[in-house]
Amino acid sequence: MSKAFTRESDTEDDESEPSAQLPVGVKNYITPNGYRKLKEELDHLWKVERPALVKTITWAASNGDRSENGDYIYGKKRLREIDRRVRFLRKRMELAEVVDPAQRGECDQVFFGATVMVCDDNGCESIYSIVGVDEADVGSGLISWVSPLARTLLKLREGEVATLRTPVGVQELEILSVRYRELG
Repeated sequence: MSKAFTRESDTEDDESEPSAQLPVGVKNYITPNGYRKLKEELDHLWKVERPALVKTITWAASNGDRSENGDYIYGKKRLREIDRRVRFLRKRMELAEVVDPAQRGECDQVFFGATVMVCDDNGCESIYSIVGVDEADVGSGLISWVSPLARTLLKLREGEVATLRTPVGVQELEILSVRYRELG
């Protein structure tokens, strides 16, 4: 079928990113640093990238035949991508419930925002901070509060052992410490 008879949808699901999925009916918990990063991305897209792109598209449209104008075609496609991301970010920020882990104080139980040190069966220690879905970065030790690991650790206390079921098998994790601090 010719591309002329197909249409890219402007109403694609804004939550198409698998890492950004929230369970139905739950709040979008996020740390202050995570919220700030979403706001910065939204501001950059809306105030810097989008206006520059609109200017380029306007210039490209003035050059004549739009059907074979690469700048115009690419610009329109990129504009749809930016607008989709802007809608996604606005929706996420609207639903966000900012929780500052530094405000919790001294607590030895694992909740949202906790930085947890665990020791596995092999004696390897790891540190994880439980954060919002939109700010998770496993490589940096930031795990989403809806991830299997975080759900296993939630509500446990220092000294307790968590049983994590993985595709490789069952793993025991001893909670060595629980701290609440500003993340970022």
